[in-house]
Amino acid sequence: MSRSPAENRSDFAHFHKIETRWKDNDIFGHVNNVVYYSYIDTAVNSFLIQQGVLDLQNSKVVGLVAETQCRYNSSLAFPDTVYVGLRLAHLGNSSIRYEFGVFRNDEEVASAQGHFVHVYVDTTTNRTVPMPETLVRAADLLRVTNR
Repeated sequence: MSRSPAENRSDFAHFHKIETRWKDNDIFGHVNNVVYYSYIDTAVNSFLIQQGVLDLQNSKVVGLVAETQCRYNSSLAFPDTVYVGLRLAHLGNSSIRYEFGVFRNDEEVASAQGHFVHVYVDTTTNRTVPMPETLVRAADLLRVTNR
């Protein structure tokens, strides 16, 4: 099985900076794979909060994670600085697919990359709902034109 090349920083529209923590390292001396998902979740939800899409106290519609995938290219470790790049891959009626790249310090090539899907549901009924208009507008900020 051949792998496609790792993504570059220029392949992403928005970045979120995260400092690794001592506890992120596992016994092998690098950031454990499950921690990457925490970084990605933090980057997506921080973007949504910044754009006024997600209000942790009052949102009646929220995105639940329906699918994730991550491919690891190289290791991160404490005390690295992590930059999670985001871009829009698909905007559906009730779901959005983000693609991400996780970058170590100032490196141009992603240490990890993959996708993250949110399905939007009503918080009372837990049933899918149409995409909030605020998210549709925010998603435009994640479009990459060089792809």
